[in-house]
Amino acid sequence: METLPIYNTEGKEVDSLKLNTKVFDGTINTASLYQTINAYRANQRRGLAATKTRGEVSGGGRKPWKQKGTGRARVGSTRSPLWRHGGVVFGPHPRDFSLRMPKKIKLLALKSSLNNKVKENNFMVLDNFKIENPKTKEVVKILLNLKAVSKENKKNKVLLLLDKMDNNLKLALNNISFLNVDLAKNAHAYEVMACRKLIITKDGLKDLIDRLN
Repeated sequence: METLPIYNTEGKEVDSLKLNTKVFDGTINTASLYQTINAYRANQRRGLAATKTRGEVSGGGRKPWKQKGTGRARVGSTRSPLWRHGGVVFGPHPRDFSLRMPKKIKLLALKSSLNNKVKENNFMVLDNFKIENPKTKEVVKILLNLKAVSKENKKNKVLLLLDKMDNNLKLALNNISFLNVDLAKNAHAYEVMACRKLIITKDGLKDLIDRLN
């Protein structure tokens, strides 16, 4: 059974935790990860790109010249796709890119993503995440204490999963470019795989394990 240390906000180890073997069994199902992440990214697409066909471009109602006798090619409209200011033949039109995934596959992908972070040693458990003042620099200081980022390199993406979030915490977490924040019970495979380091509170981990079980 995998055992992980529990840290406080000062970066000191205060306890240890045995991971639930039903969730953290070490298996990584790449097929479910691929399908779930692909579906998530597809669902982010708005599908609003649009072009006008020859029937939708304004004007072009009159035939430019008579059908025969001019020596030129026959033309029915100045909005032909062959002409400047004409319509577009096979251009994009608004469409729905969304994909639906079975709940079991999404949960399997989430479980696989968590196992992947544990395997990479990029999974950290916090006893709690509390700050006295709603200031961004306090949060950055905690992340530096945990060595989730360094002073030289703050480009690595960090995902923070909490069990609850108040207004003060929202204000402090809102303006950090390299940090993504979510409630543990709402976590999904894409955001876990998109980050380099995953930090989760002890109570948040309980919520997540309850959901996966």
